[in-house]
Amino acid sequence: MRAPDIIRKKRDGEPLEPAEIAWMVRGIATREVLDYQWSALLMAIYWRGMSPAETVALTEAMLHSGTVVDLARIAGPKIDKHSTGGVGDKTSLILAPIAAAAGVMVPMVSGRGLGHTGGTLDKLESIPGFRVDLDLDQYARVLEQCGLVLVGQTAEIAPADKKLYALRDATSTVESIPLIAASIMSKKLAEGIDGLVLDVKTGDGAFMNTLERSQELARTMCEIGARMGKRMTALVTRMDEPLGLAVGNALEVIECAACLKGEGPADLMTLSLELAAEMVLMAGLEPSIEAARAVCQRTLDDGAALERFRRVIAAQGGDPRVVDDPGLLPRARHQTPLLAPRSGCVVRARAKPIGHATVLLGAGRSRMEDGVDHSVGVMLHKKVGDRVAAGEPLCTLHHDGESRLDEARVLIQEAFEIADHAVEPAPLMVERIAISPAKTSGP
Repeated sequence: MRAPDIIRKKRDGEPLEPAEIAWMVRGIATREVLDYQWSALLMAIYWRGMSPAETVALTEAMLHSGTVVDLARIAGPKIDKHSTGGVGDKTSLILAPIAAAAGVMVPMVSGRGLGHTGGTLDKLESIPGFRVDLDLDQYARVLEQCGLVLVGQTAEIAPADKKLYALRDATSTVESIPLIAASIMSKKLAEGIDGLVLDVKTGDGAFMNTLERSQELARTMCEIGARMGKRMTALVTRMDEPLGLAVGNALEVIECAACLKGEGPADLMTLSLELAAEMVLMAGLEPSIEAARAVCQRTLDDGAALERFRRVIAAQGGDPRVVDDPGLLPRARHQTPLLAPRSGCVVRARAKPIGHATVLLGAGRSRMEDGVDHSVGVMLHKKVGDRVAAGEPLCTLHHDGESRLDEARVLIQEAFEIADHAVEPAPLMVERIAISPAKTSGP
């Protein structure tokens, strides 16, 4: 095979054979295919798209570029959840302990924040001592001990994806749905899971900001998983305003602990419980979503989920006392309130500019190699539908000095809109998509 011939086929709109896709992916490691050749193919895929069969072939090739974890020795159904990311999206730290306490084994490989969206690993690393860099043996051991494990992608998992993601970023081809879906699914299927629950965001703060694109991505990922023999469910959920009240790593860990005590914001509690219930249902532990919700709620009421969170923190080297003592987490030196300019009802609190403001404060990164300040962020006091009086705080900025504070303040001021008329927040859940696995399962 020759890379120019394969590039030409896709450029001209012809479908690629699985063997051709596999050869191109193998060529990343062998150097038979050079970066500029893959860059050309990525651009051709961006414009021409990929069929479902091509997308599955790409997923399989990237999956098998590294180690596929074998968790067969660990009893119980292995179910993970993946979110396409948003502002204040911290559900992983809540639903994983809930689902584990309900009997699901939760092997969770997560990522870091980039741009205006936060990352699960950054939140976890705000906990003193917490290690996300476990090797695969440690990964399996923590899962067996705690019923859940929360780690980052290792060098062994889908290494071709890491290379292709860097090229996609450099060539402005990140937004291609087949490439997004194959990237996500290759990493998730390498975890050794039996099924996957997806939370695909839509709206102002989502990576896919139109409902149609979000639905297409959700269906594409569900179809990939089902074709490869995995149980798949996706919830399409709104990300027009931040999820919960906290935006920023340590602030979000505090809010997660509150949720596991049954004291969190209603929207965050509702979505976390719903995703956990889908995991319990997918695992076959309860006969209906209603029964699964009840079991998940019980893990909060009796403290079992909170205890799982303490246990996994300790197992991964962290200080479990942070669950009950937020003072052990990083804390910003300054807190500056942002006051409402007028009285009325909050009709908009746009997620994207609020997310960008937290990046300016240091809570996120513009490039993957950037560091983050785990202490800084934004704590909302008002959300869409809330009444506010002139001079009352809309939110508080947690920061470490004046650097870029004014820029962040302007972004957040522009994110909030106050009107005389009252509004009701839009429903959080938009659509549920479930696809049964193919009878002939793949890897």
